[in-house]
Amino acid sequence: MPRFCKRISLIIAILALFGSLWSAGETIYEIKVEGTENVSTELVISAISLRVGDALNPDDVSKSIKNLYRMGVFRDIEIYTEPYNTGINLIIKVEENPTISSVSYKGFKVIKKDAVEEMANLRVGAFWSGSQKSQLIQRLKREYTQKGFANASVEILEESLPGNKVALTIQADEGNRITIKQITFIGNENFDDKQLIRRMKTKPSSLLRSGRFDQEKFDADLIALDSFYRKNGFIDVSIGPYDLQQISDRHYELVITINEGEKYHFGEIIIEGNEHFTNEAIMESFTFEEGDIFDQEKFEKQLAGVYSMYFDEGFIYADIRHELVKDDKRLNIQLNINENTRARIRQIHFTGNRRTKEKVLRRQLEIAPGDYYRQSQVIRSQQNIYNLGFFEPDIRLDYERINNNGDIDLQIDVVDKPSGVANGGIGYNSQDNFVGQLSLSQNNLFGNNWSANITWDFGGSTQNFELGFVNPNLFDSNVLLGTNAYYTEKSWSSFYYEILTRGGSMRLGQAIPWVDHTRASIGYSFFSKKYNITNYYSILADSLANATLIELDQLGWRYTSAMSLTLSRDTRDNVFFPTEGSQITLFSEVAGGPFMGDFDYFKQIAQVNWYAEVWKKLTLRTKWRFSYITAYGDSKDAPPDEKFYLGGTGADGIRGYPDRSIGPVGGGTRAIIFSTELGYPIAGDQIIGVGFFDAGDSYNKLRDFNFMKLKKGIGAGIRIRSPFGLIGFDYAYSVEDRNWEPHLQFGTTF
Repeated sequence: MPRFCKRISLIIAILALFGSLWSAGETIYEIKVEGTENVSTELVISAISLRVGDALNPDDVSKSIKNLYRMGVFRDIEIYTEPYNTGINLIIKVEENPTISSVSYKGFKVIKKDAVEEMANLRVGAFWSGSQKSQLIQRLKREYTQKGFANASVEILEESLPGNKVALTIQADEGNRITIKQITFIGNENFDDKQLIRRMKTKPSSLLRSGRFDQEKFDADLIALDSFYRKNGFIDVSIGPYDLQQISDRHYELVITINEGEKYHFGEIIIEGNEHFTNEAIMESFTFEEGDIFDQEKFEKQLAGVYSMYFDEGFIYADIRHELVKDDKRLNIQLNINENTRARIRQIHFTGNRRTKEKVLRRQLEIAPGDYYRQSQVIRSQQNIYNLGFFEPDIRLDYERINNNGDIDLQIDVVDKPSGVANGGIGYNSQDNFVGQLSLSQNNLFGNNWSANITWDFGGSTQNFELGFVNPNLFDSNVLLGTNAYYTEKSWSSFYYEILTRGGSMRLGQAIPWVDHTRASIGYSFFSKKYNITNYYSILADSLANATLIELDQLGWRYTSAMSLTLSRDTRDNVFFPTEGSQITLFSEVAGGPFMGDFDYFKQIAQVNWYAEVWKKLTLRTKWRFSYITAYGDSKDAPPDEKFYLGGTGADGIRGYPDRSIGPVGGGTRAIIFSTELGYPIAGDQIIGVGFFDAGDSYNKLRDFNFMKLKKGIGAGIRIRSPFGLIGFDYAYSVEDRNWEPHLQFGTTF
């Protein structure tokens, strides 16, 4: 009724003005407002397009009436004139909407009162209009339909009160929930009802299913059915209309009509307009064969691969249009390619890096000003910046065209996060029981990507002090410099000795330019050790295995001088939760010999980690680790603490077994570990759930190795990235010992 009145009033006003030709164009002497109760005259006058002294214009009158209606305050508006001197007075007569005196709700159970109040958004004293009424009824009925009560009715009762006020009662008759007892398809000749129902989330009621009808879910089902048909060659399919037919008091039959159309097969692809890429190169993106059933989803994904080809060569303005040409039951695909200009990068701008120097970010770039824009290199640059660990995950990329040649400026926006950590806490492991740590670290010292740390680890059998510093870009070059100094006291109660170690190391690293993401590092370590046997009776019980340890106990402090070489290649997309890529490390160390010292040994460790997303963010991670150590020269055996003891967590961990519990007495000279994990991000890369399987063993001679007798552990765990670093908890079952073992760890071990 208000909308009808609005139109009539507008027509009458315009006709009246055009009928009074003598007043059109005359000067307005005064503007009068009549009929206001709760709205001030000044507010009405401020909302119109006419002012005293203006010449009367019918267009302005029409615009003024529209402006007043938009306020939502008035149900009827009239504008007319009266002669005054040599001009006119303009009279605006309004009828206000009533104001809300009270609101009550009745009959709402499925939709809670709080939810209804939030949807209604009505407050006492506000104006109430007919349009609000109809919109609220539609909104509530839509909510009921989505909850399965499509037959629910909603009405709003209005009680007029003195002072142009109204009391509202919003009441619902919810009726019964619609339960789908049967789903029937009409027109499906190529797929039976069961095949189609499997593609839907809406299901008929059964012992295990409620059969609830949810409109939002069903709308998604219609899209899923359409996609299913198009995936199977029916590109002309039409899904719908549908009908809910009542078959009992509470049960309905859902009837869906389908017009399948013709089934098509792939024909030939005709490519035109391409200059940069050959037809053969473009065709490599398409894997289907002529005569295959036309799969529209597959075709669109492969067409996206053609776009990626062009984007990766800088053709960001490329326009690729396709036309499906029907030839009997075949679809020939016509690709019309307009490559347009090829974009170069003029400048690269950074914003948001308040703590980190810009040169640190520029070192992570795989692309430089003057290069053609390449999408893969830009994305890899984004990953490199995030892997620094200094910024939040939301690293935004944008570009702006800066000339007619299509060249662009690239914009990279980052958000800082804290990079310094003061850490204190306690943990637990099977070897030391409760342990503690106090540390102060800064991974971005002075904004230069320098890392420094001071750490004190303590526990029942451990004391460890360490100072460390790493500069990955010495003198702004690609040379890495790392140094550390440490003092450690460690008691191995299971092996009846303790060891004191003091010393330091230094390493230099350099990226290998002709192999992507590869670095070579050379290091030197010098430290002294003292071995003390804590239980001679137990040691003497196996004097052959511990002959070296007995000798070391009598010699006092011994010195080790060693050189090492490390080759590493890291192509992980995310160092915190990799979903693709690999990590390869080859470590070789030579102690003694030409480098002097009291120990002569050669150690080698090879490790390969591989990552792949297997299904919807579920990531498979595998690790192979091979270790070897042997004495040479004047040494008859390698130091016992340099040998390999498997079990627990850490680089040599096999979960499900206590730390250092796997291997020969006195340690093994060879070790092999295989580990695989399935990881799923519960909250981005901040909280990750894992399921794992570990296997491995340590031994002294190759003939002792038996693949079928590897120690095996299986279990599950969680990883949490906290301000104090990565914290993990695993609970694992040892297959051989048939025992459960908890593991609490700090830092990554995979």
